[in-house]
Amino acid sequence: MEEQIATTTQHLKKGNIILYPTDTVWGIGCDATNFEAVKKVYQIKQREASKALICLVSDLKMLEKYIEKVPEVAYQIIEFSDKPTTIIYDNPIGLATNLIAEDNTLAIRIPKDEFCQKLIQQFRKPIVSTSANIAGEPTPNSFKEITQAVLKGVDYVVNLQNEKINTKPSTIIKLSNNGEVKIIRE
Repeated sequence: MEEQIATTTQHLKKGNIILYPTDTVWGIGCDATNFEAVKKVYQIKQREASKALICLVSDLKMLEKYIEKVPEVAYQIIEFSDKPTTIIYDNPIGLATNLIAEDNTLAIRIPKDEFCQKLIQQFRKPIVSTSANIAGEPTPNSFKEITQAVLKGVDYVVNLQNEKINTKPSTIIKLSNNGEVKIIRE
Protein backbone atom coordinates (compact mmCIF):
# COMPACT_ATOMS: atom_id res chain seq x y z
CA MET A 1 0.00 0.00 0.00
CA GLU A 2 2.82 2.44 0.84
CA GLU A 3 4.22 2.16 -2.69
CA GLN A 4 0.78 2.88 -4.18
CA ILE A 5 0.40 5.93 -1.93
CA ALA A 6 3.79 7.31 -3.00
CA THR A 7 3.09 6.74 -6.71
CA THR A 8 -0.43 8.16 -6.50
CA THR A 9 0.84 11.24 -4.65
CA GLN A 10 3.34 11.90 -7.45
CA HIS A 11 0.54 11.71 -10.04
CA LEU A 12 -1.61 14.13 -8.02
CA LYS A 13 1.30 16.59 -7.75
CA LYS A 14 1.66 16.52 -11.56
CA GLY A 15 -2.02 17.42 -12.01
CA ASN A 16 -2.90 13.92 -13.21
CA ILE A 17 -6.26 12.21 -12.80
CA ILE A 18 -6.39 9.07 -10.65
CA LEU A 19 -8.81 6.18 -10.30
CA TYR A 20 -8.73 5.01 -6.69
CA PRO A 21 -10.61 3.06 -4.02
CA THR A 22 -12.30 5.39 -1.54
CA ASP A 23 -14.12 4.72 1.70
CA THR A 24 -17.30 4.28 -0.38
CA VAL A 25 -17.01 3.41 -4.08
CA TRP A 26 -14.18 3.54 -6.64
CA GLY A 27 -13.55 7.20 -7.39
CA ILE A 28 -12.08 9.47 -10.01
CA GLY A 29 -9.86 11.99 -8.29
CA CYS A 30 -7.38 14.81 -8.63
CA ASP A 31 -5.84 17.72 -6.74
CA ALA A 32 -8.86 19.72 -5.54
CA THR A 33 -6.87 22.96 -5.84
CA ASN A 34 -5.96 22.41 -9.52
CA PHE A 35 -8.48 24.02 -11.92
CA GLU A 36 -7.22 22.16 -15.02
CA ALA A 37 -7.23 18.78 -13.25
CA VAL A 38 -10.81 19.34 -12.02
CA LYS A 39 -11.79 20.29 -15.59
CA LYS A 40 -10.41 16.95 -16.82
CA VAL A 41 -12.49 15.05 -14.24
CA TYR A 42 -15.65 16.72 -15.58
CA GLN A 43 -14.60 15.73 -19.12
CA ILE A 44 -13.99 12.09 -18.18
CA LYS A 45 -17.37 11.88 -16.44
CA GLN A 46 -19.05 13.81 -19.28
CA ARG A 47 -20.68 15.81 -16.51
CA GLU A 48 -21.96 19.37 -16.60
CA ALA A 49 -19.60 21.71 -14.77
CA SER A 50 -22.61 23.10 -12.88
CA LYS A 51 -22.92 19.77 -11.00
CA ALA A 52 -20.41 20.01 -8.17
CA LEU A 53 -18.05 17.21 -7.14
CA ILE A 54 -17.16 15.82 -3.71
CA CYS A 55 -13.81 16.46 -2.12
CA LEU A 56 -11.96 14.45 0.57
CA VAL A 57 -9.88 15.94 3.39
CA SER A 58 -7.81 14.07 5.98
CA ASP A 59 -9.10 15.64 9.19
CA LEU A 60 -10.85 18.54 10.90
CA LYS A 61 -7.76 20.75 10.66
CA MET A 62 -7.69 20.38 6.86
CA LEU A 63 -11.46 20.90 6.69
CA GLU A 64 -11.14 24.16 8.65
CA LYS A 65 -8.43 25.36 6.27
CA TYR A 66 -10.74 25.08 3.23
CA ILE A 67 -14.12 26.12 4.71
CA GLU A 68 -14.60 29.71 5.88
CA LYS A 69 -16.70 28.72 8.92
CA VAL A 70 -17.47 25.12 9.84
CA PRO A 71 -20.89 24.98 11.57
CA GLU A 72 -20.75 23.52 15.10
CA VAL A 73 -23.19 20.73 14.22
CA ALA A 74 -20.72 19.46 11.59
CA TYR A 75 -18.30 18.39 14.32
CA GLN A 76 -21.00 16.28 15.97
CA ILE A 77 -22.09 14.71 12.68
CA ILE A 78 -18.49 13.82 11.81
CA GLU A 79 -17.76 12.42 15.28
CA PHE A 80 -20.90 10.31 15.62
CA SER A 81 -21.41 9.16 12.03
CA ASP A 82 -21.12 5.39 11.79
CA LYS A 83 -20.98 5.37 7.97
CA PRO A 84 -19.31 7.58 5.37
CA THR A 85 -20.99 10.98 5.49
CA THR A 86 -20.39 13.85 3.11
CA ILE A 87 -21.34 17.33 4.30
CA ILE A 88 -22.07 20.26 2.02
CA TYR A 89 -20.57 23.46 3.46
CA ASP A 90 -21.05 27.13 2.64
CA ASN A 91 -18.14 29.34 1.53
CA PRO A 92 -15.26 27.03 0.58
CA ILE A 93 -11.88 28.77 0.18
CA GLY A 94 -8.54 27.98 -1.46
CA LEU A 95 -9.89 25.34 -3.86
CA ALA A 96 -10.29 25.19 -7.63
CA THR A 97 -13.17 27.51 -8.53
CA ASN A 98 -14.70 24.93 -10.90
CA LEU A 99 -15.05 22.52 -7.97
CA ILE A 100 -17.34 24.89 -6.09
CA ALA A 101 -21.11 24.81 -6.76
CA GLU A 102 -22.93 27.84 -8.16
CA ASP A 103 -24.41 28.57 -4.71
CA ASN A 104 -20.85 28.79 -3.28
CA THR A 105 -20.99 25.43 -1.48
CA LEU A 106 -18.81 22.34 -1.55
CA ALA A 107 -19.38 18.72 -0.50
CA ILE A 108 -16.56 17.41 1.71
CA ARG A 109 -15.98 14.10 3.48
CA ILE A 110 -13.34 12.94 5.96
CA PRO A 111 -12.79 9.28 5.02
CA LYS A 112 -11.96 6.72 7.68
CA ASP A 113 -10.47 4.42 5.03
CA GLU A 114 -6.74 3.76 5.64
CA PHE A 115 -5.63 4.20 2.01
CA CYS A 116 -7.53 7.49 1.56
CA GLN A 117 -6.30 8.82 4.90
CA LYS A 118 -2.65 8.08 4.15
CA LEU A 119 -2.93 9.39 0.59
CA ILE A 120 -4.45 12.73 1.64
CA GLN A 121 -1.98 13.09 4.52
CA GLN A 122 0.97 12.50 2.21
CA PHE A 123 -0.43 14.77 -0.54
CA ARG A 124 -1.29 17.45 2.07
CA LYS A 125 -4.21 18.85 0.06
CA PRO A 126 -7.85 17.88 -0.54
CA ILE A 127 -8.55 15.33 -3.28
CA VAL A 128 -11.58 15.26 -5.58
CA SER A 129 -13.71 12.14 -5.18
CA THR A 130 -16.46 11.40 -7.66
CA SER A 131 -17.84 7.98 -8.55
CA ALA A 132 -15.98 6.18 -11.34
CA ASN A 133 -18.74 6.31 -13.92
CA ILE A 134 -19.96 8.44 -16.81
CA ALA A 135 -22.67 10.90 -15.66
CA GLY A 136 -26.09 9.26 -15.71
CA GLU A 137 -24.74 5.70 -15.70
CA PRO A 138 -24.92 3.43 -12.64
CA THR A 139 -22.21 3.74 -10.00
CA PRO A 140 -19.88 0.73 -10.27
CA ASN A 141 -20.02 -1.56 -7.24
CA SER A 142 -16.58 -3.01 -7.93
CA PHE A 143 -13.49 -2.36 -10.02
CA LYS A 144 -14.67 -4.89 -12.64
CA GLU A 145 -17.75 -2.74 -13.37
CA ILE A 146 -15.76 0.40 -14.28
CA THR A 147 -16.14 1.15 -18.00
CA GLN A 148 -13.27 1.32 -20.48
CA ALA A 149 -14.10 4.99 -21.13
CA VAL A 150 -13.31 5.82 -17.50
CA LEU A 151 -10.27 3.54 -17.33
CA LYS A 152 -8.79 5.10 -20.49
CA GLY A 153 -9.65 8.63 -19.35
CA VAL A 154 -7.59 8.61 -16.16
CA ASP A 155 -3.81 8.94 -15.98
CA TYR A 156 -3.25 6.42 -13.19
CA VAL A 157 -5.18 3.50 -11.71
CA VAL A 158 -4.33 2.65 -8.11
CA ASN A 159 -3.40 -1.00 -7.96
CA LEU A 160 -5.51 -2.09 -5.00
CA GLN A 161 -8.44 -3.62 -6.91
CA ASN A 162 -8.58 -6.82 -4.90
CA GLU A 163 -8.56 -4.98 -1.59
CA LYS A 164 -11.64 -2.83 -2.24
CA ILE A 165 -14.83 -4.22 -0.74
CA ASN A 166 -18.02 -3.27 -2.57
CA THR A 167 -19.79 -0.48 -0.74
CA LYS A 168 -22.21 2.27 -1.58
CA PRO A 169 -22.05 6.06 -1.91
CA SER A 170 -21.95 8.21 1.20
CA THR A 171 -24.82 9.91 2.95
CA ILE A 172 -24.90 13.59 1.95
CA ILE A 173 -26.04 16.31 4.37
CA LYS A 174 -26.22 20.03 3.55
CA LEU A 175 -25.34 22.36 6.44
CA SER A 176 -25.98 26.04 5.84
CA ASN A 177 -24.40 28.73 7.97
CA ASN A 178 -27.92 29.90 8.84
CA GLY A 179 -28.39 26.66 10.81
CA GLU A 180 -30.42 24.81 8.17
CA VAL A 181 -29.73 21.05 7.95
CA LYS A 182 -30.98 19.08 4.94
CA ILE A 183 -30.40 15.40 4.03
CA ILE A 184 -29.62 15.20 0.31
CA ARG A 185 -28.86 11.44 0.05
CA GLU A 186 -29.22 8.73 2.70
